[in-house]
Amino acid sequence: MAQASKRERLVKEAVGLFAREGFHAVGVDAISRQAGATKKTLYHHFKSKDELVLAALRHYDERFRNAFMQAVESRTQHPVARLLMVFDVMKDWFGQKNFYGCLLVGAMGEFPEPTSPIRKACRESKKSFQKYIKDLAVQAGLKKPDQLAAQLMLLVEGAITLAQVNGSPRCADQAKAAAQILIDQARRA
Repeated sequence: MAQASKRERLVKEAVGLFAREGFHAVGVDAISRQAGATKKTLYHHFKSKDELVLAALRHYDERFRNAFMQAVESRTQHPVARLLMVFDVMKDWFGQKNFYGCLLVGAMGEFPEPTSPIRKACRESKKSFQKYIKDLAVQAGLKKPDQLAAQLMLLVEGAITLAQVNGSPRCADQAKAAAQILIDQARRA
């Protein structure tokens, strides 16, 4: 394997292990073993486990968010329908066998230091997703798009948490119904 592909494999395997078992529960030995690499190779690419965690979160965020937005946008062209489609795509995600909740929220729980680069990366990701929702609200011509995006993010995050706790994808339907009410209010405002 080339150097870049070894690094990529380490990151990809780390994402899977962190999602299933948690960040602090997974050691570099397990990640190296899962990726078919040595610890020396891991530390060649990452100065510390925290640096690997950060790379894994960025990898996850980029791929997940892009795939999520692509799924929303491929199903409908209308911005209001896309706002609601967010919850249908979430329901599909919640129903996957490998759904473990939000990796970013898990990281924030395990790395509580306010100035941690890991927490900063997680916050930036959540802000980027909220901006996506706001952009859809703007495209739809809805009033107070910042406020609506913040409200819809509460529904998104709540649905993710309940899906993880309850093990049921149906909470996305409830969040979608609440989103419809908020969207209707934004139309009338």
